[in-house]
Amino acid sequence: MHPPSLPDRSIEAYATVTGTDRLERLRELAEILSDVRILHVNSTASGGGVAELLRSIVPVCNDLDVDTDWLVMDADDDFFEVTKAVHNGLQGDSEPLTDEMKATYREVTVANATEIDGEYDLVLAHDPQPLGMLERLEERLPDAPIVWRCHVDLTDPVAEYLAFVSEYTDPIDHAIVSRSAYAAIDAPETSIVYPSIDPVTAKNRSLDRTELAAERDHLDPLLFDAPVVSQVSRFDPWKDQFGTLEAYRAAKSAVPDLQLALAGGMAGDDPEGLELYEQVADEAVDDPNVHVLTDLPDMTINALQRLSDVVVQKSLREGFGLVVSEALWKRTPVVGSTVGGIPLQVEDGRNGYLVDPDDAVGAGDRIVDLLEDDERRRSFGDNAREHVREQFLLPRQLVDLLEIFVDALELDT
Repeated sequence: MHPPSLPDRSIEAYATVTGTDRLERLRELAEILSDVRILHVNSTASGGGVAELLRSIVPVCNDLDVDTDWLVMDADDDFFEVTKAVHNGLQGDSEPLTDEMKATYREVTVANATEIDGEYDLVLAHDPQPLGMLERLEERLPDAPIVWRCHVDLTDPVAEYLAFVSEYTDPIDHAIVSRSAYAAIDAPETSIVYPSIDPVTAKNRSLDRTELAAERDHLDPLLFDAPVVSQVSRFDPWKDQFGTLEAYRAAKSAVPDLQLALAGGMAGDDPEGLELYEQVADEAVDDPNVHVLTDLPDMTINALQRLSDVVVQKSLREGFGLVVSEALWKRTPVVGSTVGGIPLQVEDGRNGYLVDPDDAVGAGDRIVDLLEDDERRRSFGDNAREHVREQFLLPRQLVDLLEIFVDALELDT
């Protein structure tokens, strides 16, 4: 286990983007938790939504004087091959689960659990990777509630994989999921908490004209004097970059100069990423208006989402899909699929459009609808910004999270 490096973050930085009542509530909860020490555990420090959330949540909690640590598992590619199979199985698609895979999972999780020697009042484990650590942590910290935060889509899990992870869930005192449909794990209590974006990070903060122009240059050879549609996602089969390519091709028949940017990174715990990136790049190689981009800096992603005319998120399964809120926050309408947390973010006909996950032609039609109506795009963008401000910014998620901590620790309020 190792602690990742963290940025400085102050709760005061959010005063311009969220209401004072919400910030005051955070301070009240932090005061209640002032004598508590909390540990977050996950499997990677970079490249995925969980790591991105923790990179903001942990320093803000410490700024509020809620003593919070974050430890990342030490594991090799064999373990991540197994946990990627578990992730896929929990989302409805799987390879056979072998005894060797189970043994690898147990060996790595137990080894990591033995490395935690600090004293904590509450442990929050994220996703399936650290579940195998919980029995050991329960033995060593018998008075500390264990909270499990599930970020994946559990609406249709493969029974074999659900049974496998359920072998490790007995120590859980409180589960947190992003939608009620994901409550597939038995726990004494389950809460629904929407994830959030951090509006003060390089990826989401406002950019002035000089910054935007500089980042635009970094996106060459994209030409922003012609229409641009983009998708920002990890290179993962569930994100369906191939379906987005199909939607782009359908839209291009009506908008001949349309360009597509498929931008994504490689999560540290996802061994499929590079292979899928190469497949997508190969599929797009013959079209000079399709640009497959990887590992762009956060400021460049910020600019791409702002400069795009439409953002697409055509996922087949989606734990939540915060890239949707990232685009909406920047007043860019989104065409998304009706899976996971996307319909919570995209209000169909108000800040974007929803299509069935296998309807690439329908997605293309909706892209065209937006590209051909400048006033609609502006109106959708204004609606999008306010929807995210109310529902999907970090201070709201922190209030929900700290309220769960207070409840789990049975502290007086």
